[in-house]
Amino acid sequence: MSKKRVCLKVSSVHVGEMMAKSDSLINQPVTTEEYSPDPPFQETYKNLFNASTVNKIQLLENSEELLVDVEERELPLIDLNMLNLGDSERETCKREIAKASREWGFFQVVNHGISSQVLEEMRREQMEAFKRPFHEKTNGNGLKFSTGSYIWGTPSPNSLQQLCWSEAYHVSLGDILRSGGHCSLSSTMEQFAAKVSDLAQKLAQILAQKLGQNSSTFFEETCLQNTCFLRMNRYPACPISPPMFGLMPHTDSDFLTILHQDHVGGLQLVRDGKWIAVKPNPEALIINIGDLFQVWSNNVYKSVHHRVVANKVKERFSTAYFLCPSHDTVIQSCIEPSAYRRFSFKEYREQVQKDVKIFGHKVGLARFLV
Repeated sequence: MSKKRVCLKVSSVHVGEMMAKSDSLINQPVTTEEYSPDPPFQETYKNLFNASTVNKIQLLENSEELLVDVEERELPLIDLNMLNLGDSERETCKREIAKASREWGFFQVVNHGISSQVLEEMRREQMEAFKRPFHEKTNGNGLKFSTGSYIWGTPSPNSLQQLCWSEAYHVSLGDILRSGGHCSLSSTMEQFAAKVSDLAQKLAQILAQKLGQNSSTFFEETCLQNTCFLRMNRYPACPISPPMFGLMPHTDSDFLTILHQDHVGGLQLVRDGKWIAVKPNPEALIINIGDLFQVWSNNVYKSVHHRVVANKVKERFSTAYFLCPSHDTVIQSCIEPSAYRRFSFKEYREQVQKDVKIFGHKVGLARFLV
């Protein structure tokens, strides 16, 4: 795997200089153009940005983010075409998938069965949707999605470290199917979701088999089309220094996530206790293990913390598919003795939402240990 090291060491003096430059941007008159596509980050969160420079320096000095020293790495790359070959190649591919899920919690796949035409059309429709004026997006953008599907920023951040410089459409597949393909975006999302759903089920079944659950139908029975989600993300260019989060560090509250991203970097994850930057590969799809699979596998497969760092000059796009069960599905380990107590998916989501509201971040699986 190729490695590239990006090192930026920031002293208190440099932080002061960077914050001064940021303040000059923040204190400029905010242009709330009626047709601007960008969310009003600087206007909405001006109290955070307008805090005194001394307080901001102290805040940053107390943060691990003060030293941006991140190595760029390639994720394990798996060719899924091996599944179509002989028994030996097929078994090798399955072992590689399980190994990456144990050791990394992340991997990337090529020859995944989703055509470049479908992926390019999804990206094109996504970009068009986000180009619309901000006020249209907050009013539904003419899309027949549930209220609250369009999200941006962070509801109530207490610090700059809790602010997400991004916007997204987080849509249930049920919404997409009910929309009946009434516009080109929903039609493309439906086509994309159908392909990615098949891939997610295939990977989940392989991971179950490598745990000895050869005849398990759990994922087919619980992770249905109307229980899973698509999330289209846009990370606008962020002129603020030091770099802001596009997404705060987190783990995913699902079984599996399948991500299609562009060539702009920004995704980072924890590997051997340190943050690493994922080298973009637009030809591959990124797969990561979610919290529910870590529980189901009894910690064999790892749900890893990851984040997105906003780019100073380029916007970034990605689309994520989340393999989720129905709310009443009981989550428990398939291996005993279990490290976790039994809980429903509804209970888990409610606890995550409660913790985020109270603490500003997700606590996650630590709440459900035996």
